[in-house]
Amino acid sequence: MKMDPDRQYVTVVGAGLAGCEAAWQIARRGVRVHLVEMRPEKSTPAHRTGGFAELVCSNSLGAEVVTSPGGILKAELDALGSLILACARESRVPAGRALAVDRDSFSCRVTRTLTEDPLVTIERREVTSLPSGPAIIATGPLTSDAMAAALSGLVGNDFLAFFDAVSPVVTAGSIDMSRAFRGSRYGKGDDYINCPMSRYEYEAFQKELSLAECAPRHDFEKDDRYFEGCLPVEVIASRGTDTLRFGPLRPVGLEDPATGERAWAVVQLRQENSEGTLFNLVGFQTNLKWPEQERVFRMIPALRDAEFVRFGVMHRNIYVNAPKVLDPFLRLNAGGNLFLAGQITGVEGYMESTAMGAVTALNAVALLHGLDMPVWPRETAIGSLLSHLSDQQPRSFQPMNVNLGLFPALSERIRKKTERCEMHARRSAEAMKIFLDNLPPLLKNIQTKQISSENCG
Repeated sequence: MKMDPDRQYVTVVGAGLAGCEAAWQIARRGVRVHLVEMRPEKSTPAHRTGGFAELVCSNSLGAEVVTSPGGILKAELDALGSLILACARESRVPAGRALAVDRDSFSCRVTRTLTEDPLVTIERREVTSLPSGPAIIATGPLTSDAMAAALSGLVGNDFLAFFDAVSPVVTAGSIDMSRAFRGSRYGKGDDYINCPMSRYEYEAFQKELSLAECAPRHDFEKDDRYFEGCLPVEVIASRGTDTLRFGPLRPVGLEDPATGERAWAVVQLRQENSEGTLFNLVGFQTNLKWPEQERVFRMIPALRDAEFVRFGVMHRNIYVNAPKVLDPFLRLNAGGNLFLAGQITGVEGYMESTAMGAVTALNAVALLHGLDMPVWPRETAIGSLLSHLSDQQPRSFQPMNVNLGLFPALSERIRKKTERCEMHARRSAEAMKIFLDNLPPLLKNIQTKQISSENCG
């Protein structure tokens, strides 16, 4: 379908979380969107479908409660009428206080909603050069080589890369429940399957894991700049005997009901799909060769006979040095009508990427109408993330999740983190309401749209 040259529109390149949220927010303001996605015509090393918003790492979108920074961010996205959040809640699977989704159902809902939107035109092809603006580039951490080269040519040596990894998935029926138990930390539900290990079992596992053979990387991936928030489990294991026990295998708050005692280490499994037939190994992102994964992970007592339906994979993630190449509105300094959105901007996390899609949507609509771009309140999680992306002080820019350290200090010192979060949440909600109330009419939500109601399994 060709775009109508007599109507103004915004081009969005990439239908991941950020691109889909951007397209949704633009259309809600009555502006046409040209959404271009290269899959399934061309895939990536980590994707397996052509669906929009396919999650390739964890299936958890993090905590929802406002006693966490992630919950504050979700509340702000709720206030914006987020497509990604709405589809996630329609596709959720049990995960304690976290919002985890059935990947296929989630992707299906996002895809159908945007496909059915009359203001969204979808094109399936790889974009190999920078589009004419106004445009949002939301090609994500797995940006194709051609687009990476086009961006690199514009921003120069400030274009960076790091690595991310994907956890393995096992079938529920193959988990030895005589060696495992259900429960969440500190007795808060039973959403996880916990696989305890004795000291002897753990130390044998840690040793083999740290010595296991990793898969070779492509030449363009030979770079050791891992993001600390998503390290491969074998890298964590190699840093010391007890590093895993103080990380993803920490046993704190998980007493084994069979013994009434805390195990030496615990591997947690989180539900992967709505039926509860698949579980992923929490915190087990890995770059080990597949036979090595099967060999080493079977050393976990409850997984000795596990059926692995997906092994972990490693892939390149790309982001820019945002303080140097982006303005405060996520616009490329060298391209005045080109915006970046999502993880490529240097935020880390599903909801953080989604938020950057919403930010660029409002900015692109403002640019299209000749309006000033909105300045987000620093008291909000979104404003704090944008401030991080504009901070010129750090000597070495690193991707960042939303966290309390990004927010402006409170007027009073509060020691307990949950209480501090609640205070930040109240301040954020007030600032967000004032911000939205004062948006120009053309930037407010003027279109009433519904999430696709068709069955997505």
